[in-house]
This record gives sequence, structure tokens and C-alpha cells, in this order.
Amino acid sequence: MKTCIKLLLAALFLSSCVQETHLKTVTFQVDMKGIENVSDVGIRGSFTPNQWTETVPLTDEDGDGIYEGTFSQKTAIYQIQFKFVNQNEDYELKGKDNRVLVFKYEPETIIYKGVFNDETKVEITKK
Repeated sequence: MKTCIKLLLAALFLSSCVQETHLKTVTFQVDMKGIENVSDVGIRGSFTPNQWTETVPLTDEDGDGIYEGTFSQKTAIYQIQFKFVNQNEDYELKGKDNRVLVFKYEPETIIYKGVFNDETKVEITKK
């Protein structure tokens, strides 16, 4: 009986599937208009280097108050969680859930538009 259980467990481990990875390219845009003392705007999340401990900078190249950055990674994950950050450590949505972006199991190019500290104003465009 023990031999059968060991063989069954070995078969399960040896036949376990490794999900195929797909390229995910996400451009995050955050509207900072109306926010006081805007500086060092960025993003922290489950997908960034040094998850949640280091802000990845977003930039406002045209000075319109909308900061953005693009991230690309081959991955098999189905969702990411994140928050936008002001002044390098001032998280938005204090006391509220993280923002969540759910992926399909295929390559994707996504534009995520949000407003700092307002989880109701979100626009997600998938190409």
C-alpha cells in the first residue's frame, strides 16, 4: 500500500505542469492633477523589483500632470496588485485594497489609466 501511495505521489510531482509564459506589456498612467506637493511619482507592487519596498519611477515627459511608465515581462501570473506612490513613499488609497490588474493567458498589451487616490476612475485598454 505504501508503495502505491509513493508511486502516486511521484507521478503527480513528475507530471505537474509548468505554465507557459506570455509577454505582458503594461503602460501605467496616473493623473496627478489636483494633488498637492507632487514629486517622485511612481508605482509599487507585486510585479516590481524588490516587491513593495522600492518605488519604480513614473515620468511626466509633456508636463500635463499625467505620469506614466511601461513595464514588459514574460510571465505566467494571472494578476498583479499595485498602488501609485507620491513623494517616493506616500501610498495612495490608504486603508483601501490595492489596485488589481487581471491578465488573460495570452500575450497582452495593456494601458491602465488611473487617478491618484481615486479607485473609481480607472480605464483599462487592451490591444
